[in-house]
Order: sequence, then structure tokens, then C-alpha cells
Amino acid sequence: MNKTQKAFNFAGKSGMYDGVITGTGFFGSLVSNLVWKMDKEKDLEYQRLAKKGVPKDFDGSLLEVPVGTGILTMPMYKKLPNADVTCLDYSEGMMNRAKDRAQDMNIKNISFVQGDVGKLPFKDESFDFVLSMNGLHVFPDKDAAFSEIFRVLKKGGVFCGCTYIEGECKRTDWFINKIYVPKGYFNLPFDTKESLEKRLKGMYGEVEVETVISEACFKCVK
Repeated sequence: MNKTQKAFNFAGKSGMYDGVITGTGFFGSLVSNLVWKMDKEKDLEYQRLAKKGVPKDFDGSLLEVPVGTGILTMPMYKKLPNADVTCLDYSEGMMNRAKDRAQDMNIKNISFVQGDVGKLPFKDESFDFVLSMNGLHVFPDKDAAFSEIFRVLKKGGVFCGCTYIEGECKRTDWFINKIYVPKGYFNLPFDTKESLEKRLKGMYGEVEVETVISEACFKCVK
């Protein structure tokens, strides 16, 4: 088990991840403000922008990678009973939390797969939609991750989500490089807003990128 997998297995089991990723609770609010320079309004804004590409009546096939604990997406899936949802994560600890959350919410139209985004276990053009919430900055081989996501997305399909970008906030960049990277939560190298836009526009026909401080929220059409 590598350092990143160990780090997220611990975060998933401890429950620490949920508060940090949503900016809720004492510790989560502290991290959100101190590291990310975000208040509750900004936390909600980046989450909204990252998921705004998902239609409210979506009934196609959707892949979420990585699913994490499902804290950001299970409430949305609960409202999409006709969608065929597949959730993938490399961390067993994180994914087990997501499974429990889906079960508690009685979400039936969902399946879980443990796997590597750099080698997705799906055929070409398998999904109408791919969603990635706060995951791309974690993947060690980002070129492989972007390539695999593109491969499994159908022509005309949508890829959306959010990721950390460097160069927008010096305080955030310091914490990421001095704490998050050494502990295995994030992996170098990181995109800037400009390099992310260039990367996505080189792959997709339509690209929108909006930022909330160091969070880049994107929607791309293949």
C-alpha cells in the first residue's frame, strides 16, 4: 500500500475527510479558512460550480472518480433514481464510507469499483458523464488520469468537477507543498489555471473553467 492510499484510508476511517472537504464542523471550518482561505459561502460555491453540469433529470450512465466518502455526491445521486451510477476509488477505506452512505440513503442505482484512474477497468466510451470532485490533484500520473477519463467518456459526453490549482493563493500553495504533499494527500505536479485550461481545450470541444480561489471548477464536452 503506497503513502497516498494509506493517507486516505486513515482519513476515510477517521471521518476527518468529510469535515475538511465540506468546510463543516470546528476542524473542517478551521482547515477551510486557514489552508484554503474559504468561508462557508465559498465552500458551497465551488461545490455548486463543480456539479452544475449534471442535469437535474439525468438518466444516463455516470462515472465518479474518485468517489471519496461520497459526502459531496450521494445527496445528488439520491435525486437521480434513473441514472446508472458507478463510483470508483483507489482507497478501500474511503470507498467503504461511500458504500455505507449510499446504503443509509437507500440509493439502489449505484455500484462501486476499487481501481486506479490511470488504468480504468472500463471499455472505451462507456459513460455519458464523468464527474471528478477534488481528485485530479491526488493522482500521481495526471496525464494518464486525464487520458483514461477521456477514453471512457462517450462522444458528446460531459466531464466536470473540480481540482486544486497552484498559483492562485500563496498561503494555500504553501500548505499544499509543505504538508499535503509530504503526507501523501496530494501529488506533484499541479496545474495552474492556464495549464488546466490548455490541457482541457486540447482534448475537448467545449470547455468552461471557473475558479473559487484555488479550486478550479470545470465542465467539458467531448
